[in-house]
Amino acid sequence: MLAKINSAVLFGVEARLVDVEIDLSQGLPLLSIVGLPDLAVKESKDRLRSAIKNTGFHFPIKKITVNLAPADLKKEGSAFDLPMAVGILAADGLIRKETLDRYLIVGELSLDGRIKPIRGALSIGLLAKKLGKEGLIIPSENGPEAAVVSGIRVLGMDTLPQVIEFLNGKQEVSPVNVNISDIISKKSDYSEDYSEVKGQTHAKRALEIAAAGGHNLLMVGPPGSGKTMLAKRFPSILPRMPLDESLEVTQVHSVVGLLSDQAPLLSTRPFRSPHHTISDAGLIGGGQIPRPGEVSLAHNGVLFLDELPEFKRNVLEVLRQPLEEGKVTISRASTSLTYPSRIMLVAAMNPCPCGYFTDPQRNCVCTPTAVQRYRSKISGPLLDRIDLHIEVPAVSFRDLSIETKDEPSETIQNRVQIAREFQSRRFQKEGIRCNAQLRPKQLKTHCAIDESSKRLVEMAMSRLGFSARAYNRILKVARSIADLDQRELISSADISEAIQYRSLDRKILT
Repeated sequence: MLAKINSAVLFGVEARLVDVEIDLSQGLPLLSIVGLPDLAVKESKDRLRSAIKNTGFHFPIKKITVNLAPADLKKEGSAFDLPMAVGILAADGLIRKETLDRYLIVGELSLDGRIKPIRGALSIGLLAKKLGKEGLIIPSENGPEAAVVSGIRVLGMDTLPQVIEFLNGKQEVSPVNVNISDIISKKSDYSEDYSEVKGQTHAKRALEIAAAGGHNLLMVGPPGSGKTMLAKRFPSILPRMPLDESLEVTQVHSVVGLLSDQAPLLSTRPFRSPHHTISDAGLIGGGQIPRPGEVSLAHNGVLFLDELPEFKRNVLEVLRQPLEEGKVTISRASTSLTYPSRIMLVAAMNPCPCGYFTDPQRNCVCTPTAVQRYRSKISGPLLDRIDLHIEVPAVSFRDLSIETKDEPSETIQNRVQIAREFQSRRFQKEGIRCNAQLRPKQLKTHCAIDESSKRLVEMAMSRLGFSARAYNRILKVARSIADLDQRELISSADISEAIQYRSLDRKILT
């Protein structure tokens, strides 16, 4: 007897179709799984026997061959437990085979037949819709996550007998429904607000420009000046995520298994802040079984690197590709995976090892050699990929003692939202979302400047030694400054302000 079940395996952040083929034949009782299964799939033999027996069904005493096709694709994880159990019972004549091809089936089985949650339910739901399946049979805990995909029936199941009764037409199961519009329209509730930050008007202005254009930013200042405080509140002024970006972010977090039951769709931009002891694989992704790293978990959000020079040099250098291309490609001997990583990098560092090189109130005790060694940990190519470099000085007692509240995050976010909508209308045919993603050939069209601005940029490049990449960054930042004022033309004042956000890397870091 032969049965075939439609299932899926995760490949990067996407899901791919896997045909679970089961053949029952006469011979010595043996359960054999072929098709490049990993250890978790091989261990499913014992789970299948116990789950089928403990739910009142008879496990066939025959030679059972399970083929996971295509055979050249590595099969990982425990999501094949449920389709294999259904396939064995269908091949034994206990399930109507004509219903099997209409559904995609995934799920892990416990020994008592309960269906346990899996990773990547959203990606599997998107695959089921792409294949034109009638529905998706999935663990009930993963139901809301998969139900985010419209146009497909998501059937959350709790036990193996419930799946069998449904496939035999003896039990009705209501599809899981999720109100996506309510999730997206729900305002982001941030516990931290920019109104709590005293002073630092210059830094707040730079952060607003960075949020408006999606730019990378570096803050340099002594300890206690508020760099980390500013960075943690940065997501509260970012524009609200549209549905397509929410799906991209949710898909990455779903594959890693970081989604909670209460949040089937992430509506707030991610904020990731890894420790400086992180490895390059932890930051960029990889490992023996490739998994997304911190840059992918921060996709469409913020990656905050505090104490930037304390990160290993090789860890920082692997950031070049995601900062430039918005994706990470991990190559192995057998396969190559690509993860999305369109991030906004926000970094913070001290100006020297002791931290007081630029502080007028305290003396720096570092030798010139120690200062130079500390600064050289950040390479020039990496600095060129950071659009804004700002100095964050120590906050004075006068600023700290002021009782009046500063401008709240919601007010700043509204201005940023208007600027992003301004860009969205401009780039609707370009395939990009913000100014930071402008390619060199598009700069001439969208970042044209007059003769006085050109002379200003030429003077700055000759005196400060800016690279060609830095020149492009200046134009992009000036474009964002003009967008905050809803102006199509870039003025010389915009260029001048953009240049001052580039001068710090030469003034302090060289």
